[in-house]
Amino acid sequence: MQNISPKVQNQFAMLQQIQQQLQTILQQKTQYEMAVREAKRAQEEIADATDDTPLYMSIGTIMVQKKKDYVNTKLTEKVETLELRVKSLEKQEKMLQGKFEQLQTQIKSALEGKTAPNAA
Repeated sequence: MQNISPKVQNQFAMLQQIQQQLQTILQQKTQYEMAVREAKRAQEEIADATDDTPLYMSIGTIMVQKKKDYVNTKLTEKVETLELRVKSLEKQEKMLQGKFEQLQTQIKSALEGKTAPNAA
């Protein structure tokens, strides 16, 4: 990379940074999606339970008995919150993907000797 201009070297560094951010976002998104699936599965399991069926929730390091309606409400809130986080991460992912592709094009153009538009 010694014969590459400092501008292109800087763009390479930015490209690597964006790639790392994308990987982090994808990992977080995967974790949240898995948590959504788990919460929905729990809702499915308690759907057939009668109102007097003993249900337990994990609170910190202990299990506490709660009523079915309370557990279902908490699971619904958890699903809604996690789905909002997933949507937020998807927006970030899309924005970073756009920046990544733009920067990649600029680097390719610079390496081919063409003039590329300035990086944003």
